Amino acid sequence: MFSGKKVLITGGTGSLGTALTTKLLTTDVSAIRIFSRDEWKQIQMQQALNDNRLRFFIGDVRDKERLSRALDDVDIVIHTAALKQVPIAEYNPFEAVKTNVYGAQNLIEGCLENEVEIALAIGTDKAVSALNTYGATKLLMEKLFVSANFIKGNRDIKFLCVRYGNVLGSRGSLVPVLVNQIKNGKKVTITDVDMTRFNITMNEALELIFRTIQNGGGGEIFIPKLKAYRVGDMKEAIMELLDSRDGTEKIPIRPGEKLHELLINKYELRNTYETNDDYVIFDKELHQEFLGSTGVINRKRADLHDEYSSDKVTLLTKKELKEILLKENIMSTK
Repeated sequence: MFSGKKVLITGGTGSLGTALTTKLLTTDVSAIRIFSRDEWKQIQMQQALNDNRLRFFIGDVRDKERLSRALDDVDIVIHTAALKQVPIAEYNPFEAVKTNVYGAQNLIEGCLENEVEIALAIGTDKAVSALNTYGATKLLMEKLFVSANFIKGNRDIKFLCVRYGNVLGSRGSLVPVLVNQIKNGKKVTITDVDMTRFNITMNEALELIFRTIQNGGGGEIFIPKLKAYRVGDMKEAIMELLDSRDGTEKIPIRPGEKLHELLINKYELRNTYETNDDYVIFDKELHQEFLGSTGVINRKRADLHDEYSSDKVTLLTKKELKEILLKENIMSTK
């Protein structure tokens, strides 16, 4: 799949970009270009990985000209760059639009101009029935990537998306926040112990990306089949692993925060198919009209009768959560 290919990762110094780069370096990839704004993280990444297939580009997806230069002679693009923090996007909406929407458009146009083979965008549950600015901008990003398949002309390029929630242990997500609070003797802040979140590990996210690149025909949104957990159970699992008995402070719901994560809403069900590992949102009628029968990949209709929400799937037990936390090595129990 990656043998002899040149891959560009936007936002490549983030948690996902770093893990993705590390995994790609175990393949026969020809070169990996890291495109990001953070020069210090690029230096750290270069020193840590120390591989002559790595190339580092300072740049911003808002800068179309710079992005186009970085895309020269690239085969596969994985787009992870975004302003991701919900409160930041809520109070800086114009900036979120510039990065998450205009940046996606710049990337699509750059891919078309440079004859890239595959462009994959990393979506989010927050784009589904968007409640906040961040989710709305990522919804537009998804729409842009799917629609790009209809304007590519004779170019042999596939635009694809994946959609999932926060990766367990990623920067700014629930687990590191709770671990930091406990280790520093602070009260654990929880909005609602009955909130639920889908559970996806970094390795599962990477496997989803690889499956999508391998199996996508163009225009699909791939969504992994996942279990979920109660936030209260995750809090207790972490506190027990860290042997902490500190109290919990209930805090108000933050702007744009949902009680449960939603990965497929009821309006998307009619266009949802499935494989053994994933659900796939795919509008066959649109693809037949714009791409012809060759653009349609046969998949069975998904056995979903309601929204794919974190409160409507199997919930992990506290014991299972402890096992996952230890196996993934995303927190210290010392």
